[in-house]
Formats: sequence, structure tokens, C-alpha cells
Amino acid sequence: MDMNDYQAQARTTAIYPEDLGLIYTALGLTGESGEVAEKVKKMIRDGTELNIVKKGEIALELGDVLWYIANLAHEIGVSLETIAKTNIKKINNRAENDTIKGSGDQR
Repeated sequence: MDMNDYQAQARTTAIYPEDLGLIYTALGLTGESGEVAEKVKKMIRDGTELNIVKKGEIALELGDVLWYIANLAHEIGVSLETIAKTNIKKINNRAENDTIKGSGDQR
């Protein structure tokens, strides 16, 4: 599926107050990301291996993360394709400059 097609389809199920879209989607993204982390944390706690069931559970949560990313991107007026291309360019530049390790946005 094309990223922009996904973003457009995600918009069809976006039900939240328009005037609070930025806040709503940012908070939703945080919550869903936390659910991904929680699943992984419980695997560590319980000594559970990454199996087909756990992969499926995590994948479902990642889908929710993607939905919020798509709608948050809409709220700031940026396409998912633009975000993806910009990110790959940034990461490739860091690889070329040997700055993947380290910290800071401008490296």
C-alpha cells in the first residue's frame, strides 16, 4: 500500500474535534507507542520469547501507531510520503557522515 493512500484511508476513520486535532493525535501516538513498549516489557518480565502470537500483538499496536502518525502528519499538513523520504534522506546522510551514533537532531 502506498503511504499517501494509507494516510487518506486513515483520515476516513479520524473522529476527533477538529480544533484539537494536533493535541489529540500527538497524545494518541504517545499512548499507542506506550502500548507497544508495554507488550515488549511484559515479554521481558515474563521471560516470553518473540513468537507468532507476540509478533501479531505487537504488529496490531504498530498499526495503531501508524494510524496516529498518519493523522498527526495530516494535522501538520505533511504527507506520509514526504515524512518517509525526508527521514530516509536524513538517515542516509548520517550514515555517509558516520554520525548515526551520537545525539542531537542536527548531526
